[in-house]
Amino acid sequence: MRVAPGMLISSMVGVVLMCVSGAAFANVFEIKGVPVDVTAETATKARESALARGQDEAFRRLLERLTLVEDRERLPELGGEDVTTFVSDFSVLGEKTSAVRYLAKLNVRFKPAPIRQLLRSMGVRFAETQSKPILVLPIYQTARGSALWEDSNDWRNAWNLRRASEGLVELALPLGDLADISAVNVEQAVRGDVERLTGLAVRYNAGDTIVAFARLGLEAGAVQRRVDVSVTRFSAHREPETDLIAMPQLADESQEALLVRAADEVARRLEENWKRENLLTHDGQGISAVTVPITGLKDWLDVKRRLAKVSVIRQLEIVLLSLDEVRINLHYVGAPEQLQTALGQADLALVREDQEWVLYPAGGLPPGKS
Repeated sequence: MRVAPGMLISSMVGVVLMCVSGAAFANVFEIKGVPVDVTAETATKARESALARGQDEAFRRLLERLTLVEDRERLPELGGEDVTTFVSDFSVLGEKTSAVRYLAKLNVRFKPAPIRQLLRSMGVRFAETQSKPILVLPIYQTARGSALWEDSNDWRNAWNLRRASEGLVELALPLGDLADISAVNVEQAVRGDVERLTGLAVRYNAGDTIVAFARLGLEAGAVQRRVDVSVTRFSAHREPETDLIAMPQLADESQEALLVRAADEVARRLEENWKRENLLTHDGQGISAVTVPITGLKDWLDVKRRLAKVSVIRQLEIVLLSLDEVRINLHYVGAPEQLQTALGQADLALVREDQEWVLYPAGGLPPGKS
C-alpha cells in the first residue's frame, strides 16, 4: 500500500470510519430505463423472461459504460442466473401485462465491488469517475454564414436528435433562449472567448465547453458529400484542445443522418478520451491526509455529501473534527492526479498548502489558489 500524496495523519481522537458503499455511487452502477417486451405462454412466464432479459441488457450496458470500445470483445457474456449475482436490486416502471405479454422498463442497480473484481479478473481496464456535464455549442457553416442559435442550424438540430449517452460523460445542449443568446454570440464562440464560454457553462452547472464547428463539403475527386467537424474544448483550467473529424456521406444516407452520425462520433471520442484519462490501472489503494477548512457543521456536511459522489474514494476516516477544520484520511484507488480530477467533478478542489493537502469547495478557493 502506498501513501500519497500526503502522509497519514496520526489519530488525535477516536477514529470514525465512513465506509463508502456502492449505494453512494448508484448513479455510476445503475442503469435506468431498460425496455422489455416479451410474449410467452403465460403472463407469469413472460414476466420472468422479461426481468431476466432486462437485467442481462442492463449488465451489458453497465460494462460498456465503464470500459473502452477497444476492449468490448473481451467483455464477459453472462446471462440469466450469472447476472443476478451482480445485481443489488431493481425497480419496474410502466408495467403492462396481458394474458401472454409483458412490457415494462427496468432500473437495475449493480454491486460495485463484484463488478470491479470481475473486470480485473479478466484483465479489462475500466474507469468509474463521472465527468461533470460538458456544454456543447454546435456552430454550422453554410453559404449564408455561421449559425449558432438560429432555427436554421441543422447541426444543432442533429445534436437534438441523437440518443443520449449512458456513459461517464454527459453532454448538455444549451436551450438557446434569450439568456444564452446574450451570453455568447457566434463570433465569441468561434474565437474561443473563455470568459463568456465559462459563464455560459456555469449557467448549466457544466464543467468545460465544446465548440463543435461543422460544415458540409465534397469528397476530393468524388460527388459524395462529407462533413468536416472541428471540435475545440475550452476550460478555465487548461489550454484549449482541438480535434478534427471528417466523415463521408454513406450511400442512401440523408444529410440529417450524416450530421447525427457526426454528432455521435464527437460524443464517442469525448467519452473514450475521458475514460482513457481515468482508467484504474491497479488494485492498490493510496491514502491521502487532507484538511478541510470549515466555518461550521453545515460546511462539513456539504463537503461530506460531495465526497460521497466520488467513486474512486473507497473509505473516509475522520481523524479530527473542530470548529474550524476537519482532518480526514482518504483511501482511494488510482493515481493522485486521478483523485484530484474525480474531486473536481464533485466541485471540490484539492490543493497543496504548506506541505499539506487542503480540500475546498470549488467556489471557495482562497485568492491565488488553483
